[in-house]
Amino acid sequence: MEAASYQQSAADGSFVTADKTLLEDALLALSLGKNLLLRGPTGSGKTKLAQSLAEKLKLPMESINCSVDLDAESLLGFKTLQLNEGLTEVTYVEGPVVRAMREGHLLYIDEINMARPETLPILNGVLDYRRQLTNPFTAQTVEAHRRFRVIAAINEGYVGTVPMNEALKNRFVVLDIPYLTGEALAELLQAQSQLKDTALIHQFVRFSADLIRATKVGELSEEAASIRALLDACDFAAYIPPLRAIARAVAAKLTDEREQQVVMNLAETYFASHTKGVTP
Repeated sequence: MEAASYQQSAADGSFVTADKTLLEDALLALSLGKNLLLRGPTGSGKTKLAQSLAEKLKLPMESINCSVDLDAESLLGFKTLQLNEGLTEVTYVEGPVVRAMREGHLLYIDEINMARPETLPILNGVLDYRRQLTNPFTAQTVEAHRRFRVIAAINEGYVGTVPMNEALKNRFVVLDIPYLTGEALAELLQAQSQLKDTALIHQFVRFSADLIRATKVGELSEEAASIRALLDACDFAAYIPPLRAIARAVAAKLTDEREQQVVMNLAETYFASHTKGVTP
């Protein structure tokens, strides 16, 4: 698989970042056959980046959403009973890891540090030089297709996560994915939200910067600064007052009432004078 350049476009829904080397390095790592670990806060665009890389490399993407309930069947597949010409037989159904390895797809493991530590050693042979595993459900050795690639995502310090095993982390090249800010964020909001008022979009960009600062000093949890939530707020603000939009799309997603109030206090410094919706 040859390394390729990456052309980003907010308009076509691709991952957008102000750091162009991030995209180039991600593509280079995958082209060299490296496993890629995307590390960043909630809503920073890790999944969007994985999808954009899969599209650029023309690889179908198999996804695993990790949780404490993740087990071997969720990764490798399971056996089930099936009728065949009137007879009941045991059939094996492939899981995303086996399917991705066999077909040469991109395997995306979301929030890998949400999984129980005892579950992940199944992937050790998949992620190192062997690129293979012994399937306990079929007793067969699965060899990875030459195009098979792996991207995992991690949000360190988030509720429900556990420290990632160092031996597992060492199987990846790590890229930090920061929140989108400044003109790059303004471009994204202009292209992907219903809001088209340029001045108002730049106010949302400044508001987002304040949310990010508040998360860094511990006043707000990371989901408060999610770009997804900001896009939702901009969509609403195309039709209703921005403060109401922020209350619905940002503050209401937080469970802590104190954090909700912090968000609204910050919003009022930018949008208190806006009482009407904006028509796109």
